[in-house]
Amino acid sequence: MIRADVDHAREAAEILRTVPGAVLLVPTETVYGLICRADDPAAVEKIYRMKHRDGTRRLGVFVSSPDQLNLIPDEKVRLLVRRHCPGALTIIARRIGGGTIGFRIPDHRFLAELLRRSGMVLAQTSANRSGMPDARTPDEALSELAELPDMVIDGGPIPQDARASTVVDASGETLKILRQGNLLIPEAAAN
Repeated sequence: MIRADVDHAREAAEILRTVPGAVLLVPTETVYGLICRADDPAAVEKIYRMKHRDGTRRLGVFVSSPDQLNLIPDEKVRLLVRRHCPGALTIIARRIGGGTIGFRIPDHRFLAELLRRSGMVLAQTSANRSGMPDARTPDEALSELAELPDMVIDGGPIPQDARASTVVDASGETLKILRQGNLLIPEAAAN
């Protein structure tokens, strides 16, 4: 395990860039998570195996900016980003060419530096076995996973009162809160 600091963000970015199928266990501001290059199908498949996750449930992505994604220009999405990002908010938005994607701009120093150094879109999900409680430490995550990650970043324990990100579906005419998390958005304020 290595510490979650800026110097190790460079090392983590290099692993993601050069090791096919690489999956990293990382701290976030909400829970411990698994990340990989979003454009690496072998790594994405490995995350599904590690978590025993149903392959029909898509992974979200971490980005440093929504400009990294091929999104349909949407004022609702831009407003959510301006008000709440970076932070514990996952936004589901429509993509040019069809379909949707859930993205988040994390408010975690290590992840922000990793995203800056790598320039990549990173597939992400919580590092617990599907259906189990969120992992608050690297050891909790490792005890749940079916396979070991290629790198473990130790950011210390996640506070017990931290919750998963709030998820807002901005792909339709109105905003829908699918999950209330750390960022509390009253239903009436979503529109």
